[in-house]
Formats: sequence, C-alpha cells, structure tokens
Amino acid sequence: MPVTIHDVAKKAGVGIGTVSSVLNSSRRVSDGTRQRVLDAVAELDFVPNPSGRRLSMGKTHTIGVVIPYFTIPAQIQRLRGVMSVIADSDYDISLFAIETPAQRDKALQTVPHRGRIDGLLIFSLNPTADDVRRILRHHIPAVMVEDRHPVLHSIFLDNVRAAQMAVNHLIGLGHKKIAYISELLDNQMGRYSQDRYQGYRQALEAAGIHPQADYFRQCWVSVDAGYKATRQLLGLPSPPTAIFTYSDVHALGALEAAKEMGFNIPADLSIMGYDNIETARFAQLTTIRQHLFDSGLEGIKLLLKAIENPDMPPTHIELIPELIVRGTTGPPRE
Repeated sequence: MPVTIHDVAKKAGVGIGTVSSVLNSSRRVSDGTRQRVLDAVAELDFVPNPSGRRLSMGKTHTIGVVIPYFTIPAQIQRLRGVMSVIADSDYDISLFAIETPAQRDKALQTVPHRGRIDGLLIFSLNPTADDVRRILRHHIPAVMVEDRHPVLHSIFLDNVRAAQMAVNHLIGLGHKKIAYISELLDNQMGRYSQDRYQGYRQALEAAGIHPQADYFRQCWVSVDAGYKATRQLLGLPSPPTAIFTYSDVHALGALEAAKEMGFNIPADLSIMGYDNIETARFAQLTTIRQHLFDSGLEGIKLLLKAIENPDMPPTHIELIPELIVRGTTGPPRE
C-alpha cells in the first residue's frame, strides 16, 4: 500500500495538520517537530499528492489553454513558447483543442470555473460578450493571444498591417498582378482571415491596383489546399506574377504546384507566405514573421503575472510583424 500522510503523522507522533504545515510551510512549527516530520518522510519515502497539496493552498496550479486547429504548425509553435515557461514553473496545462464553433462555445462556457483552472490562455479565438462576462464573473485571469480585447489581457498583432507589409513588398518589386490565397472568410472562429484580406486589398488600392476577383481564392489551411488553389490561379488566361498566402502552409503547397507546372521561382512567379514557421526557412520562403513562439512565451508570462496580481488592470502587449525576405520573391519578368 502507498504511504499516506497519516502514516507519516503516526511515525512522527504528530497530527496530520502538523505534517501538512511542515510540507507546505504554511505555519510555524518548532525545529524539533519539523525535524521529526522530515525524518519520518525520509524513512517512509513519502511523496506528497500534488493535487491535494495544490487544493490545500487554494489553487489548482493548472492553466487552461484553448487553442483552435492544434495541428497547424503556427499553433504548435505558439504552444512551444508556453511550454518553455511552464517547464520551469509549478504549473501544468490543460489543453482544449478546438476544431468547430460548437467546440469553442462549449470550452469557453465550461472551462473558466474556479477549482478547475487558475488562469486561461485563449489562442486565436474571439470570445463572445457572454464568454467574457462568464470569465470575469468567475474571477479567472485570462489572456488572449493574437487579438486585443478591451477587458481581457492580450498579446496581439495587427493582421491588417502585416498583410499590407507583405503586399507592399511585392508591389515594391514591381508586381501588379498579385493573387491572394486566403483562409475561408466566413470562418466563425475568429476575424483573422478577414483582417489579412482587408490588408491585401488596402495595399493594392493604395498603389492604384484594382483587386481582381479571379486572383482571390479561399480554402482551408493545408498544403493540399494551397496546391489546388495555385493550380487554379496559374491556369488563368492571364495568371498572376506573384501570390501572397494567408499562411506558410498554403505557400508550401503553392511552391509545389508552381514547380510542378514548370514555373521558375522567383523568376516566373513570386510566392510569399505568412507566419514564419520553422519549415519556411528550409523552403527559403519569403514571409511575414508574427513572432509565434514569442506570443506564447509572452502570453503565459503575462498570465502568471495576472494570477499573482488579480487586481492588475488589462495589459496589452503588441508584437510588431517583421518582413523576412528569402528566395521565393523577386521582380517580375519584363
């Protein structure tokens, strides 16, 4: 049978409350009594139950992480930033992977309760007004990652500005026939696809380039979807000379399709991604770095600070997008 705190108390000749006080340093115990308890712990090879210890301290020491499309490389990179901090802390994480709006609603309705988690990280999702009221009612510190919220803490990025930066790079190279492969604009999980599409159109219009409907494609975030959309674009009577994509995952599919169709990159076609996932460097992909690892890192650091300081006002940290120029973009052929 496993050794219990009752066994330690009996061995040391004290009550279980005294053993708990020694193990948790929750109240002063005489040196002699403390030593008897520690000797009993060592002799019996007693290992405290972490769940019981946490509850006795009034905390679960668990962070809830609500994350959509968990298998997408961008989200994995964000989670790595979180784990780089969690690994050296006393906290564990409880991961809630979301694939549909119904799953999102269920998670944000059931997760934010005292006794389940001490804090909540929300990746790339827009909570409803009811969700926010529920989080505040249960006094759960929460941090949104990728978007800014007036009431909740946030680590955010201006997706409109970042998309403008990408398209302006292509325009600066001399491109006018610029296509865009987007995530589905009616995705109810968040407004990020709309923001990037808005940035794409605004950059073209600011340069006096009329956005062409034929140069716009919507699809799920996958290599295969990017591949199929690119084949459609390059099969047009007047194909684009540059393609900007919602994600590096799309861009990897675009590169595969273009090369398969005999296009020389970047002499015949420039391709640009968004995210700067690890694979982008190996593909020599020009892209927008949105600091994925850093967003997870700063998000969990801000959340732990909010847990220790529950009355701190909403804090907002902006991560500035960065243009990463590699080998997949260049001037168009004359």
